[in-house]
Parts: sequence; structure tokens; C-alpha cells
Amino acid sequence: MGTYYLLLGIIALISWMVSSTLKRKFAKYSKTHLRNGMSGAEIAEKMLADHGINNVRVVSVKGRLTDHYNPKDRTVNLSEAVYHERNAAAAAVAAHECGHAVQHVQAYSWLQMRSSLVLVVNISSRLSMWIIFAGLMLGFGAGLGLGYWVAVLGFGLMAVATVFSFVTLPVEYDASNRALAWLQNKNMLSREEYKDAEDALKWAARTYLVAALGSLATLMYWALQIFGRD
Repeated sequence: MGTYYLLLGIIALISWMVSSTLKRKFAKYSKTHLRNGMSGAEIAEKMLADHGINNVRVVSVKGRLTDHYNPKDRTVNLSEAVYHERNAAAAAVAAHECGHAVQHVQAYSWLQMRSSLVLVVNISSRLSMWIIFAGLMLGFGAGLGLGYWVAVLGFGLMAVATVFSFVTLPVEYDASNRALAWLQNKNMLSREEYKDAEDALKWAARTYLVAALGSLATLMYWALQIFGRD
């Protein structure tokens, strides 16, 4: 058990380091103003147009780090800073979110798999821990009774969330690769601007990797608690 807590501590430390580095990188690259003078919204609109996508809207949403692609209403949602600003960080984020739109149009298999898990994950992320605790309260230690199977149900829901976090990895990395390829092939950025955008997306992707490892570590802990008991 001590090894688990050590592993969890290491993952938490790495997560903090990656998150801090990401914030620092984005703050730095937000000062790299684009020579073409395009805003994040204009970058997004051009990338969509270059891929022949004319049924996806680019909209501004409030908050920071609220950027996302919504396949339900076909919108690329950019935070206010990304939508309006004209720097390498904004260009990277805008192109990345459009990468998800391209995935959607091209029926990218990993995106389809992630989308199919969203509903279950929304439920499991809210209920899995409560169900496991309910199993413990129902007398889990008594053996393979009701409490045990309730705990197993909660574990199963937690496992779905862990699978979701790993399925997210190829989706995010692929979206970044599509964004960077387009930015480079269309000569949207100078060499310096491109390097900054590439580095920003690299660190953003690492946050998903750390989150997936953290989810796996938590799953392993509960596996030991539920299935490793005498």
C-alpha cells in the first residue's frame, strides 16, 4: 500500500509540474504576436475553410481554458482570449480545436469511440465512488455478498472512466498533429511562431497523459481494495 501512495504522490507532483509549465508556456507564447495579424477566430475559420468544412461555426465563450469542439451543434468554441488575440498560443489552440472538427467530419475512429463513452462516463464520474462506498457500508468485508457486488459495480463504472481517459489521448494528440500540419503546410506561421505553437500543444497534450495515469493509479488502488482482500 505504501508503494501505491508513493506512486500517487509522484503522479500528483508530475501533474502539478506539467500544469505549471503549461501555464508558463502559454503566458510566454501569448506574447509572440503573429506576423500575419490573424486572430484565433480567423485562424479557425481559415482552417475549417481549407478543409472544406462550411457547416461548423466558430464562437466565443466566456472563461479561460474553455476551448472545445462541440460535435452536437457543430461549433468550435474558443475562450475570449483565444478568439480575439493574435499570438502563437491563440493560433495553436484555435487550430487544435479545429483539428477535432476535422476528425468529426472524417469519422476518426478514436473520436467516435470517445463520443460513444461520453454518456456513461458522465454518469460513472459522478456515481462510481459513491457506489463503492455504498458497497463498503453494506458489509463488503462479509464476503461475496451484496456489498461486494455493489462495490464491483462501482469499480466497473470507474474502469469505464479510466478507459475514457486513455481513449482521449490519441484524440488529443491527433488533433494537435492535424493543427500543426495545417499551420506548417499553409505557411500560416513563421518558423519562430510555429516552434512556439508546437511547444504549447506538446505541453497541453501532456496534461491529458498525466490525467490518464492518475486515473489508472486510482483504479489500481480500488482493485486492490476490492479484489485483493482475503
